[in-house]
Amino acid sequence: MTGAKSSDQQQRHTLLLVLVLNALLFVGLGAGGILADSSALLANAVDNGADSVVYLISFLAVGRALSWKRGAARLSGVLLLLFAAGVVIDVGRRWYFGAEPVGWTMMGLALVAAIVNLICLMLLNRVTSDDVNMEAAETFSLNDFAANGGILVAGGLVLWLDQAWPDLVVGLLVAALAIKGGVKILRNAALAGTNEEVIR
Repeated sequence: MTGAKSSDQQQRHTLLLVLVLNALLFVGLGAGGILADSSALLANAVDNGADSVVYLISFLAVGRALSWKRGAARLSGVLLLLFAAGVVIDVGRRWYFGAEPVGWTMMGLALVAAIVNLICLMLLNRVTSDDVNMEAAETFSLNDFAANGGILVAGGLVLWLDQAWPDLVVGLLVAALAIKGGVKILRNAALAGTNEEVIR
């Protein structure tokens, strides 16, 4: 019982840390995305904002019944899918009306975000747990880290080609990563429910 309480405390502490880090990224990337007119940065910012909400849900789920945790994981997956839909709409709007992303700003913020997301991944990997919400948290951070790499490349292409399309392409790729992550989280939540029925 003491071991379980210790594990719960470790999960709460880790989730609280990554929650704060993602909330800071949401603010920083959001401001940078607006100033740099970058769809990719804004997509990443909204992604981090959604992650913060999900980390809060996961934080509240620690130590609760499996059915509660499964419901929290499902909500996490749905939020990711909704976020992806919003990014696709934003990319379409920018493609239609035009955009002038600033490559240097994209690259600088993507590098900072990549370092922060790497720290989040390291923190989450230290927690030994098969909890569906901890798995969801790792999926989010891994997606964010991959997206940061894409934005870094897109920023370089924007500078080199002096065109906006690399920014829009990466915005769509970030949305695709979110869709993949959301589906994976929903599948894991469903499997957790199946395992619970088998145990019963």
